[in-house]
Amino acid sequence: MLEKMKRWTSLKEPESLSQRINECKNYEIPDHIAIIMDGNGRWANKRALPRVAGHHEGMKTVKPVTRLANELGVKVLTLYAFSTENWVRPKMEVEFLMKLPEEFLGTFLPELIEENVQVQMMGDREQVPAHTLRAVDQAMEKTAHNDGLVLNFALNYGSRSEILQAVKSFSSDVKEGKVSPDELTDDLFGSYMMTPHLGDPDLLIRTSGEIRLSNFMLWQLAYTEFWFTDVLWPDFKEEHLIEAIEGFQKRSRRYGGLKSEDLT
Repeated sequence: MLEKMKRWTSLKEPESLSQRINECKNYEIPDHIAIIMDGNGRWANKRALPRVAGHHEGMKTVKPVTRLANELGVKVLTLYAFSTENWVRPKMEVEFLMKLPEEFLGTFLPELIEENVQVQMMGDREQVPAHTLRAVDQAMEKTAHNDGLVLNFALNYGSRSEILQAVKSFSSDVKEGKVSPDELTDDLFGSYMMTPHLGDPDLLIRTSGEIRLSNFMLWQLAYTEFWFTDVLWPDFKEEHLIEAIEGFQKRSRRYGGLKSEDLT
């Protein structure tokens, strides 16, 4: 703990990004980082561009963030790509958003394969267009044997819907005699969610200055550290990810209890 404190209290010259990356590796790296990628529309509006231009620019941001997360040893990177509420947006915008996975994976998939990244998706597949699912499924199939970073896209995802579906599945198993209501625990209920194999996020990042969860991983974020920034997603760079992780590394995670140093 003393060494950790020294890191933040000592006076240093400003470090380069590479120095900060190397310094970060000496401390705890979040196993699972979740990002609400917000601000694409505002980024476009500020430049008198159509909203879809902001979404396209935001897509480009995913690549360097994924590369750095992989370099740092992050195990899971979950990106909120499209929510169950986003269908109410203008038809042209929705159609454009549904084409982005094809373009993104079409150009980035070879590198993901080479860098041992595994692509996954969580969300309701029913409404997602067939061409979008084909691109995602192809990426999942071609990276299925990779065992490095999991790049998990939350696509047509809504947390309330996920929780309701988990309740229905558990109730169905109770009716079929597979499980007793008395057996229900946090861990058991969590196994009915979409992410039991990924673990809960350690760090949530939300861009654009909004301070809300927007129906994202409500169950899984119970003890997650939050980091909010005014930076719009298309302007989010590697140094912002490092800043978020540095902030995470300053915090003491107690999970409702006390650390040993708090008892002395």
